[in-house]
Amino acid sequence: MVYDFIEGAAGREVGVSRNEAAFDNIMLQPRVMENVSQRSLTASILDQSFNVPFGVAPMGMCNLACPNADRFLAEMANKFNFPICLSSAASSSIEDMAKWAGHRAWFQLYFSSSEEASMSMVDRALKAGFETLVLTVDVPQVSRRVRDLRNGFNLPFKMTPRAFWDFATHPRWSLGTLTAGAPSPKNFVDKDGNSKFNRSGNRAGANWDFFQLLRKKWPGKLIVKGVTSTEDAQRVQSLGADAIYVSNHGGRQLDSVPPAIRLLPLIRSAVSSDFPLLFDSGVRNGEDVIKALALGADFVMLGRPALLALGAEGVTGLNALLKCFTEDISVVLAQLGMTSISDLKKNVIFDVTATR
Repeated sequence: MVYDFIEGAAGREVGVSRNEAAFDNIMLQPRVMENVSQRSLTASILDQSFNVPFGVAPMGMCNLACPNADRFLAEMANKFNFPICLSSAASSSIEDMAKWAGHRAWFQLYFSSSEEASMSMVDRALKAGFETLVLTVDVPQVSRRVRDLRNGFNLPFKMTPRAFWDFATHPRWSLGTLTAGAPSPKNFVDKDGNSKFNRSGNRAGANWDFFQLLRKKWPGKLIVKGVTSTEDAQRVQSLGADAIYVSNHGGRQLDSVPPAIRLLPLIRSAVSSDFPLLFDSGVRNGEDVIKALALGADFVMLGRPALLALGAEGVTGLNALLKCFTEDISVVLAQLGMTSISDLKKNVIFDVTATR
């Protein structure tokens, strides 16, 4: 059930497959006989410098993957020096993540039940010391995810015979989760501290008017996530966002959405050349990170791979995955004849039309 929650997507799950296939169809042009003995993976975004050009995307209820997943993500953010983005729908609180990850912690805002409730979370993030806010705008209504419907997975969770059998046949996960305490959304709470999260609730309040109110209220860096249209990108830039986060929600919202990596160069062309762009959707290894950077992203965020690694081996699995990403990025730079992330340009992409 939990694997399906992580791996599943909208509709027939064509969108998520299309994201991955689009990366597979991008080829890189190796270069030879350059001095690449010393390589740097350092990358900067929004006045912050990080040791690697990737971070962890906002994901809800990470602690379902394994107990303490959010804390493990923060631990690795500190170890590898990358940003970790806490979702509004996280199973850890805004305040806890601020303590665990400090300036590396960013907060992602979903529009809640009302403008007042949404701004209440913004106030908490400000008070906790967050400096970067990510407004997600591509979920006006949560899409049907067939795997979750088939499994009866929803919040609040109700035990069914199917779920009972699933838990009984996965004792390591079940016992570990019971010992740590069943995960629940920690940030959608009422004045009495009770959870008020409605996973299928309408979030259409994240509109242009709300964005402008948020821009006036938030003193730090403001990123708008879920932009796939060039017209929307230009409007977001003109209204004062500090960065745009190109993403199709990993195929979890609109099954017919174009591959995000195909949209990235279009959005880069639509905004100014130095305007910060972040990217996710379909990234599965270090080569994919390089491809996204070459096609216009300044920074890349990881989603499903991080949760699957946590589900497999907890913090050990996550650490191993991040080492693989880091090593792969460094090796690919060498293969391309480059020594720095900042050297990457679109000319490293092999132009298949030149062979026709």
